[in-house]
Amino acid sequence: MAKRSSLSIRIVEGKNLPAKDITGSSDPYCIVKVDNEPIIRTATVWKTLCPFWGEEYQVHLPPTFHSVAFYVMDEDALSRDDVIGKVCLTRDTLASHPKGFSGWAHLMEVDPDEEVQGEIHLRLEVLPGARACRLRCSVLEARDLAPKDRNGASDPFVRVRYKGRTQETSIVKKSCYPRWNETFEFELEEGAAEALCVEAWDWDLVSRNDFLGKVVIDVQRLWAAQQEEGWFRLQPDQSKSRRRDEGNLGSLQLEVRLRDETVLPSSCYQPLVQLLCHEVKLGMQGPGQLIPLIEETTSTECRQDVATNLLKLFLGQGLAKDFLDLLFQLELSRTSEANTLFRSNSLASKSMESFLKVAGMRYLHSVLGPIINKVFEEKKYVELDPSKVEVKDVGCSGLHRPQTEAEVLEQSAHTLRAHLGALLSALCRSVRACPAVVRATFRQLFRRVRERFPGAQHENVPFIAVTSFLCLRFFSPAIMSPKLFHLRERHADARTSRTLLLLAKAVQNVGNMDAPASRAKEAWMEPLQPTVRQGVAQLKDFITKLVDIEEKDELDLQRTLSLQAPPVKEGPLFIHRTKGKGPLMSSSFKKLYFSLTSEALSFAKTPSSKKSALLKLANVRAAEKVEEKSFGSANVMQVLYTDDAGRPQTAYLQCKCVNELNQWLSALRKVSINNTGLLGSYHPGVFRGDKWSCCHQREKTGRGCDKTRSRVTLQEWNDPLDHDLEAQLIYRHLLSVEAMLWEKHRELSGGAEAGTVPASPGDGRSCAPGAGCLVPAPPGTYGRGLRTHSQGPHGRLCPQPPRTHWPGCSGCFGAFGRLTAPAWPAPRPRGPTASWSCRREARPALPLLRPWPRLKAPPGCSAPLSLVFLIGVRGPGLFQVGVGGESGIRGSPEVQS
Repeated sequence: MAKRSSLSIRIVEGKNLPAKDITGSSDPYCIVKVDNEPIIRTATVWKTLCPFWGEEYQVHLPPTFHSVAFYVMDEDALSRDDVIGKVCLTRDTLASHPKGFSGWAHLMEVDPDEEVQGEIHLRLEVLPGARACRLRCSVLEARDLAPKDRNGASDPFVRVRYKGRTQETSIVKKSCYPRWNETFEFELEEGAAEALCVEAWDWDLVSRNDFLGKVVIDVQRLWAAQQEEGWFRLQPDQSKSRRRDEGNLGSLQLEVRLRDETVLPSSCYQPLVQLLCHEVKLGMQGPGQLIPLIEETTSTECRQDVATNLLKLFLGQGLAKDFLDLLFQLELSRTSEANTLFRSNSLASKSMESFLKVAGMRYLHSVLGPIINKVFEEKKYVELDPSKVEVKDVGCSGLHRPQTEAEVLEQSAHTLRAHLGALLSALCRSVRACPAVVRATFRQLFRRVRERFPGAQHENVPFIAVTSFLCLRFFSPAIMSPKLFHLRERHADARTSRTLLLLAKAVQNVGNMDAPASRAKEAWMEPLQPTVRQGVAQLKDFITKLVDIEEKDELDLQRTLSLQAPPVKEGPLFIHRTKGKGPLMSSSFKKLYFSLTSEALSFAKTPSSKKSALLKLANVRAAEKVEEKSFGSANVMQVLYTDDAGRPQTAYLQCKCVNELNQWLSALRKVSINNTGLLGSYHPGVFRGDKWSCCHQREKTGRGCDKTRSRVTLQEWNDPLDHDLEAQLIYRHLLSVEAMLWEKHRELSGGAEAGTVPASPGDGRSCAPGAGCLVPAPPGTYGRGLRTHSQGPHGRLCPQPPRTHWPGCSGCFGAFGRLTAPAWPAPRPRGPTASWSCRREARPALPLLRPWPRLKAPPGCSAPLSLVFLIGVRGPGLFQVGVGGESGIRGSPEVQS
């Protein structure tokens, strides 16, 4: 069982920012810090006081994080970047908004005394004495202190104050991980209410000392405990009154949502996963109702998340194509007009969007990458709308002449035709490059639509169905926002954005098969019509070849791809590998092209050169940041691993920016998270000479001075699938719509329509044939709901006379009513001695979606564990259970867990 926290962050825009440049403007960007650790940097928006970013991130964190802060900075080319202001959200604040924090927040002034971080290790004791007790405070060490000096370090010392008396430790030069091991004693009076204050300071020779944080100890609590030792988080000094420029520094629009999950072992989710998989395998042929129920009870605001979770779950089970095929059929069954097919934000549309992003992102990069790069590099002025044309001067110096509107339009049309033609040509050549599972899914979509809308009048409908996803929901959004699809590192400027928008419109017209409605909307797109019409023919030919894939070809392509491990992350990095003693200088880094797969981290001189393995992923022990002072750069990481002989080694890799640094760290941590022997601590410095630069410790192989952060990762489109997490997210969603599910299920169930309640065994009656007795589905399909049987009294699954049940629980399986998940280990909080009562309602008795992993089957029961269901709690460790077998459900004696 693991507890996981994740942050969904969307940095929308800023407004009314102060001017930091002499031009009366600013070049703002945002840095996101979690517990003062930079993890995200947005793109810079140049020369504006109202920037728009629109960037989204998903960050996975340990549940122990405290706060997330958003710093708005002004980028300067020749000097240090200016700090405009910040917004800080604590974990408690985010937890108080279950649906997420959303809205405008005023930027606050950044006070150096509040910029504290790190922890301090203290040992506190109350010592008895002849006349009075004494308070002993041992200051042992600190870690991750804020660097206050220009060299990227601090000169920390500790000041201990109690009842007007102050004592100080020695100063440790140039370290954010100091070790003191000094002890101080104070006289302690019984009943004294004054607190013990431990403050950390950075010593400065010329200016005043910088505040690093403090810890306040409650002496009364310590008196009761007599002794306490541990790591204490440093806090800012809130006692000083400071002027707040609230509103004067502008505002920042944010959307931040905290999600805490308790993920159980895989075996706990098997009933739910098997139930969903069985539903998908049966498809429209089975009587399943769960997928339609999920779609009907999912609100618009959470439909994208549910679709992504379901898609990833089925992708891990090898059923993504079958799941999407089921959604296609459900969508087609309720669509009567071909023009509106897949145009709404249904579960099918959202699931297909997620599928293309997960399975087709590399394909998207190969097709669009060169064209997008060319548009960014050319930076040509392109405009087709006469009302927006800006007349400009052309020609060399001294021979300027104004360019006419007609010349601008003609040149723009020529540029767009070239880009559109190059894109369509690249697309038509990419049939074999498209992933096999994507091709097979489009094949199913094409066939289903053609079966639903046959005839010559609907000749283009199957093609439009494919392009509605491929062009309108995948390629066009990527062209308009290349940064959001990882095609570019920065947003486009205004001129390039307009070019990309016009190109995306042209692609949409091609995807709509040059529909007359598209031409009527924007008549000024007419100069592109010859290229669009030619593109429609090209696109039809491409789709025909794309969907022409048989099962054997699909398997062959998948087998070929599985033999070639796709890179998880690749790109240029600077490497320095330490060997023995000697100075480590930034100039000793060498630029190489690195490629990370699920098996190894390799490098080469160029992307096309032969790669050499640097290290095996199974040997990685940690991937962490290196403190800035070690190499004079804040963007250096270290990979700690063991060589083939088992000796510890370290590879130092330098990235060009903080985003690239965190992306590489995330990728390395994800692929090595299940390695044995992962380190719990490390040294953020380097071993220079005869000691570590971070903590000055002389033992090279000793315990590290800082804790590793293997759980801090950024979510990417090519992340390894986590089946347990996806199952937990689906289960949590089902719990949130539980009441709606029951109502919808009652509407869809034949027996529920009759409003019947099963007969009670106490009255000696039995269900008459066809009376609508509610019975469970056959074995192997538990939880699929109710069935109305009309052949024979009760049928095989509802024996007569009924078996004995718990007191108060009467009737056959359906009379057990609603069975609720247990208090533990389910994430929904309930008291340890809570009890459940059976309700005689016309409700299906769904099995526990996550059975208790340690629940023992009752004596004489041979039912598998997944069919043991909790009925109630009778006391600590004692539970009532129901057992599902060939003859339905029967009660059992109390069993002990």
